[in-house]
Amino acid sequence: MTTTPTRFQQNRALGLSTFSFTLCFAVWTIFSIIGIRIAEDLGLSNTQLGLLMATPILTGSISRLFLGIWTDRYGGRWVFGILMLTTALCVYLLTFATSYAMLLVGALGVGLAGGSFIVGVAYTAAWFEPKRQGTALGIFGAGNVGSAVTNFGAPFLLVAFGWEQTAQIYATVLAVMGVLFILLAKEDPLAAKRKGEDAKSFMEQMEPLKELRVWRFALYYFFVFGAFVALALWLPHYLIGVYGLDIKTAGMIAALYTIPASLFRILGGWLSDRFGARRVMYWTFIASVICTFLLSYPPTEYIIHGIDGDIRFTLTITLPLFIVLIFTLGFFMSLGKAAVYKHIPVYYPLHVGAVGGVVGMIGGLGGFILPLTFGVLNDITGIWQSSFMLMFVIVASALIWMHYAIRTAEREEWASNREQTDLPELAMPHLFYPLNRSQAPQANGSPPPPRKP
Repeated sequence: MTTTPTRFQQNRALGLSTFSFTLCFAVWTIFSIIGIRIAEDLGLSNTQLGLLMATPILTGSISRLFLGIWTDRYGGRWVFGILMLTTALCVYLLTFATSYAMLLVGALGVGLAGGSFIVGVAYTAAWFEPKRQGTALGIFGAGNVGSAVTNFGAPFLLVAFGWEQTAQIYATVLAVMGVLFILLAKEDPLAAKRKGEDAKSFMEQMEPLKELRVWRFALYYFFVFGAFVALALWLPHYLIGVYGLDIKTAGMIAALYTIPASLFRILGGWLSDRFGARRVMYWTFIASVICTFLLSYPPTEYIIHGIDGDIRFTLTITLPLFIVLIFTLGFFMSLGKAAVYKHIPVYYPLHVGAVGGVVGMIGGLGGFILPLTFGVLNDITGIWQSSFMLMFVIVASALIWMHYAIRTAEREEWASNREQTDLPELAMPHLFYPLNRSQAPQANGSPPPPRKP
């Protein structure tokens, strides 16, 4: 940083970006509620509804790549404000759609709201020193609670006004916030540095993507964020189909998942600062494997041929147990989301937008692919729980790859008698930032060992 921001400046930047991201996320997931009414009006299949829900996620995912690059180059103030105004216009124009094809086109524009994540990450990270970036980004990431805002509020707007006016209300609020952000937000502390440098080419900005570590982080985010978005979209429909709930009740229960999966991201950021992101990722994946395994178990009737006759019993996940499991899953996924993004400004401080954009894009693609796959699996298998079966396979694979990569790195460290740069905060939190690591003395007073490039 060329200057040290005051706490007031940091809090203003964090507050504005977090509130803006909350509204953008509420817009991004709007089809989780209005999509159900649209499906009833147009007689859509599960696959068609899944595609409609997932289409905004596709745009939000892909747009993160170039929005991250633009934020690195031009700063977050103008990129964030213009993005909100553009998205608001797309949401308003959506209400003029009269066919399924037109709705899909409109949904592509609505999806720009999802790109706000990487803009906010790059803008927020620029205001904070490395030792506080995890907590700050955890607070910003809590803007995922916007999906809960939609699950709570949109059903009542839908019943009172219809889906068209609900979308218009969303568009108006987002447009107002876009104007306020441009007026109230300030240039981040890295703006002067960016203006004083020669503009980097696209290939130079993408240089860090040659490292396998970036793609490993992307896989983690595919589950902790992509599956979160997918479930935020799919749960109301799932609850209506499995437990026969009305749309208001289903939306409120879905919010019990989205709220912890958003707000506890703050805790995830703090835990990553305090105990290390690697450890938090282990907690996340192990708990998620257990939860998705239990949730993937369909209602099953057993017949045991006993001595005195058949013994029959049924195993099923009741609604109260489902709520507990989905709440637990959301809690640990929120920790994982913060842990993944703890790494990026540390390893790639001048490439936060580019690297974070790619990681966010892959994660967002999970939010696009999974709802569509959920609908296809429903139509093919006829089993509602097939969505959680797929999630179990994904998170188990991520856990295995992470553990393999960590053990491989550890064996290399032991063989060379030196510490790797990959997540050293597990053992020494105060040496997490690479610049601090290179300058810090060893416990015995000797100079630090050479770091592997």
